[in-house]
Amino acid sequence: MPLVQRNFAQRNSPFTRVTTLAAQRPVHAAFAWLHGNPKRIMDWQVDVVTIPAPPFGEQARSAWAANRFRDAGLTHVEIDAIGNVLGFLPAANLAADSTGPIVVLSAHIDTVFPAETPLNPVLDNDRLEAPGACDNAAGVVAVLAIAHALVHAKVELPASLLFLCNVGEEGEGDLRGVRHFYAQAALAGRIVAHIVLDGAGADSAVTQALGSRRFQAVITGPGGHSFTDSGTPNPIAALAAALAVLAETPLPADPRTTLNLGTISGGTSVNSIPEIAQAAIDFRSTSPDQLLRLEVALHRAIEDAVDRANATAKSANPATPRGQLAFAIRKIGDRPAASLPADAPLLETLRAVDRHLNLRSDQRLGSTDANIPLSLGIPALSMGAGGQGGGAHTKAEWYSAKDREAGLRRILLLTLAMAEWAAE
Repeated sequence: MPLVQRNFAQRNSPFTRVTTLAAQRPVHAAFAWLHGNPKRIMDWQVDVVTIPAPPFGEQARSAWAANRFRDAGLTHVEIDAIGNVLGFLPAANLAADSTGPIVVLSAHIDTVFPAETPLNPVLDNDRLEAPGACDNAAGVVAVLAIAHALVHAKVELPASLLFLCNVGEEGEGDLRGVRHFYAQAALAGRIVAHIVLDGAGADSAVTQALGSRRFQAVITGPGGHSFTDSGTPNPIAALAAALAVLAETPLPADPRTTLNLGTISGGTSVNSIPEIAQAAIDFRSTSPDQLLRLEVALHRAIEDAVDRANATAKSANPATPRGQLAFAIRKIGDRPAASLPADAPLLETLRAVDRHLNLRSDQRLGSTDANIPLSLGIPALSMGAGGQGGGAHTKAEWYSAKDREAGLRRILLLTLAMAEWAAE
């Protein structure tokens, strides 16, 4: 039978709406599938962590996810131009070419680990130890579990669901998978809610997107011998001076804003004036204005330091100039800041789901794939896939499936409730 499709505004409360949904027979059948298949879900998790998926090297894992989508019975399964895997569960009684609203459930398939990282998962009862076991194999298999449960239970949806396993969330990936997905205007224009699954847990949700901008600053010069070419401007000295000034930039406590000098490199030997010096810098804030202010401060600090170094070298050797420094600043990461409004139906529905399941509803700040839809004005949040985990981004990463089922029920109820809302 189809899900109840009463107008949200006419129901007594979000809690009543969720309780009514949870009482329906197809939803109970979906819950039963989740309860009866913990081994199958963990087997998927062991499989996926054995497949390397470094930034820009996710192809094998994309192929694996596409095959699992087909196994689940999703329609129109495809791998797009950059490796995102898409699969649809269409609304009941709608034509295949319908342009109606869509709710997205997604998880990123990439990891922070280089391709050569040893991947030897160790499974001990319900605990899996492996690089990427939690972030984000837990999210990937949760997407698969929800798809299987809904298809098995023959849930008739009032609005279409799109299941997405996307590339490029971690590090230098810079959310490229979700950026590409939302650049597809015809599809993106139909999305009314986006639920991101990232890591473990079932007691919170990221509803405020932490913005970040990352830059690589490079200073180059003629270089030379430390003694015979003394007086030649030194890129490392200029870069160090610039970074020292930048580090003193005042940072507000509210909105919370941070500045990090992440890496610095350059030079050939201790007795050589370097030809190049470079540094990577990370700015983070909940305010786009603060990110812009820090970007301006970086450019000013680098430019001033290079100008001073060149002026000093020229005044020291006006008759025989030894060349000048030049600089370039390249943006290597840009995650927009945004937030989900407190009265958004997505957030109100999550609170109702958590109340129904007797779970906590803490809201957190973070940088996830949800940054992109939130910055576009699309209701979105990022939540855990249930269970417990730790050691993220280390080779000692682990995931425990204890209480995973509660997290999966939470995801399923929220997804179905938003499909009802979308249909209205």
